[in-house]
Formats: sequence, structure tokens, C-alpha cells
Amino acid sequence: MKSKHWFGNIGVQVVIAMILGAVVGWAMGSSASIFAPLGTLFIHLIKMLVIPLVLVAIIAGSASLGNTPSAGKIGLGTFVFFLGTSALAVVLALVLGHLFEPGLGTDITAHAKAFDPVTADQGALPGAVDTLIGMIPTNVFESLTGGNILQILVFSIFFGIALTKVKGAGPKQVQSALNTVLEALVWMISKVMLIAPLGVFGLMADAVGSFGFGAMKVVLNLFWVYLLGIIIYTFLFFPALVQLLSPVSALKFIMVMKKPQVMALSTASSMATLPVNMQTCEQDLKVSNATASFVLPLGATVNMSGNAIYYGLVAIFFAQMYHVPLDMTAYAAIILTSTLGAVGQAGVPGPTFLVVAVLLSAGIPIDGLPLLFALDRIFDMIRTALNITGDAACAVIMDKYAPEKAQPILIDEAD
Repeated sequence: MKSKHWFGNIGVQVVIAMILGAVVGWAMGSSASIFAPLGTLFIHLIKMLVIPLVLVAIIAGSASLGNTPSAGKIGLGTFVFFLGTSALAVVLALVLGHLFEPGLGTDITAHAKAFDPVTADQGALPGAVDTLIGMIPTNVFESLTGGNILQILVFSIFFGIALTKVKGAGPKQVQSALNTVLEALVWMISKVMLIAPLGVFGLMADAVGSFGFGAMKVVLNLFWVYLLGIIIYTFLFFPALVQLLSPVSALKFIMVMKKPQVMALSTASSMATLPVNMQTCEQDLKVSNATASFVLPLGATVNMSGNAIYYGLVAIFFAQMYHVPLDMTAYAAIILTSTLGAVGQAGVPGPTFLVVAVLLSAGIPIDGLPLLFALDRIFDMIRTALNITGDAACAVIMDKYAPEKAQPILIDEAD
């Protein structure tokens, strides 16, 4: 019976599907793209639910926290956690880059010529004023249909807090209705997750079949050093913070995070992994619904430690490859630009052109960058697993400031 229950676990099924997909992709090559629709179908089903989930969860979470004395602590602590861990991630990348020197002896110039050139305009970052203005939706319905997560977050937090300032019984009824809608969305997500193994198989077969493993040889040094940084942050740094700053043990945190991490590896999207991460935090880590509903959607948008490591390490890689000396001013520029770029990176898969801004800030050539864009899906899969781990760690730590534990939404797998 135990083995049957073990094999029936959705997390185990996803891991098996991921391995099978990689094997099939390696064996079939580019023809493995015939399985891509399975992954596309799964991602579309998840995306169908993500926007309403973020809207309802953030409003409900903000409303639940808004009336408590700890609301300010949780909000401020969450932003400090995201900024601080992202900055430290860049520092770790710089240290690893200097220790292992992945860019020395690497020549990718010939390979880079096969790709379209990268221009400075592609990595242009908006100014502080433009960024602030861009966060404010002029039409919230347009933000919802366009999937502008940052604008949805701003409106949702503002609206959730506003509900706590309205007197009478009405706000409580609205909050009760929001919790009911949230429970219905989570039920829908639990049913979509039943086809997760098929979706993961299609995604992995297509990714491995399209890129293969051979392309990694050109930037193998960068890949292994990057993987080391991800491992340190995922299995040492964040679990240590959880152990020190929360009642949850590091070992338990590592064990229960396997399911959302595998989903993140498969989808390469923090937003697509959000439903699974919320379910794991509430059911397995006993994070209150209010805290999880506030911290996790916010983290899926602005917390990108994996991206920060990538930006910092790529900067060192190309600086070493082109023999560009870096002084303290250049290091400061890399840390600042990488941190701000990581926080502003959307939680969806795709080429990371923000790394162009990081290279330009330190005066590093960007000629060889297109080769990394070709492998961006592989890098993205790995860094997304770290990003959602940081989101969960923040939720667990911030939850100790919640004065009341809202009942988590439990999903009966037998339904």
C-alpha cells in the first residue's frame, strides 16, 4: 500500500515525467517538438487561473493583514527580505566568479556570430520616475486583460487595505466572499495539477530536443559555477534563514519544497508555479492563508534571487573573457543594477535582456551575449526553482509576525 501511495504522489509523478521527457528529447532531437502541445496546454490552463488567483489572493491577504498591528512589519519585512537576499545573491555570484574564473580561456566569438547582434537599447532600464509611474494602472481592467502583474499588485494591495478602513459589516462579507472565491480557485488548480505530469513531459521533451546538451559545452564553465551558486542559495542559504528565523526546521523546509521546485524547473515560470507554492506553504509549512496570499504572489513578481546570481555571474564571465578589469565602481554598478533588475524582472519565462543593462553599467562588451540567450530556457528553469524557494522562505519567516493563523485551504485529494 505504501508503494502504491508513493507512486500516486503527484510530486513523484512529475519527477518521473521530467526524467522521461529529458530522455525522449535527447533520443528524438528536434522531432520531440511533437510533444510541445502537451506542455502548452498545461501552461495555458495554469495561466488561465494565475491572474484571478493573484488578484483575489492579494486583496484577501492585504485585507486580512490590514487590520492587524503586524501588517506594517510583514509588508516592510517582505520588501527588505526580497531586496537583501537579491543583493547578497549578486555578491555570491561575484565571489564564485572570482574563485572559479569561468570566463578565462573561453572563446565563444565564433559561435556568437551565428546569432543576431545585441544592441544597448535592448537592455535599457526605465528611469526611477518612469518605473514608479508604470506601476500605477490607469485602467485596472486593462491591466488584468494585459497580464500586467505589477499594476495588478499595486491595485490589489491598495484595495485590500481600503476594505479594512470601511466601517460596518460590508467589508467582512466581501472578505468572506473573497475567501470563498480563493478556495474555488485553489480547487480548480488542484484539478489542473492532475495533468501536470503530461505537461511536464511535453515541456522537457521539447526543451531538451530543441537545445540538446551539446550546446552547453561552449559555456560549460559558466553553467557549473552558476549551478553551484544556485545550490548554495537553495539548499544552504534559504534553509539556514528558515532555521534561524522561523519555527520550521531547515530539513523540513528542504523536503517539502521539492514539489514546487520540480514544477518551477519544468515551467520556468514563478507565476505558473505560484498555485503549487501556495498549496505547499499553507498545507505543509503551516503558513497562514493571509501571509501566504500576500507574500507569495508578491514574491513571484519581484523576488528573483536566481536572476540576481545569473546577472552577476554573467557579468564576471564576460569581463574575464574580454579581459576587462573591474574596479570597485564597476562592482557597485553590477550589484545595484543586478538587484534592481532582478526585482523588476517579471515572473514569466523568456530571454533576460536585463542582463544587457548589467553589462553596460560596468563597461563590459555585450557581443557574445546571444549565445546565452539561446540557452536561456535551461538557465531559466534552474533560477526559477531558486526564486520560488526564496518566496516560500520569506512567507515562512514573515508568518511569525501574523497574530492569528488563518485556516489554510485544504484540498482533499480524494475529490
